Parts: sequence; structure tokens; C-alpha cells
Amino acid sequence: MIPQRSQKLIEFLTQDLGISTASIDIALKSCHQQQGPLPVILWQYGLITLEQLNEVFHWAETSFSIDEI
Repeated sequence: MIPQRSQKLIEFLTQDLGISTASIDIALKSCHQQQGPLPVILWQYGLITLEQLNEVFHWAETSFSIDEI
């Protein structure tokens, strides 16, 4: 089961940034192997741009309270 915070991130990536679920699946597999955060893995693989990565960080910063981080 995917934690609620991760599910919200995936929804943001697919709905707001238009990232394909196939790209997210590739990155999720790598997250488990490399133990890195999903947005950074997406960027490292060239699946999102640096601008999109900044959008994700801004979204996360404004979407969660300190208790959820």
C-alpha cells in the first residue's frame, strides 16, 4: 500500500505535471534500489525537467504541514 503522502505526490505528478504512469513506475522501481526520493529519480532519468522538479518541491513545501514531513 502506498502512503497517503506518496499517493498525493503521484496524483500531482500525473494530474498537474502530466507525467505518465509508466515513467512513475520506472522511477519507483529505482527508488527502491537506490533509496532516493521519487522526484529526484524522475529528474535523474530525464523523465522530468529541472523546472518540473522545482515545481514538485514547491508543491511539497506548500502542501504538507511540518507534522507530515
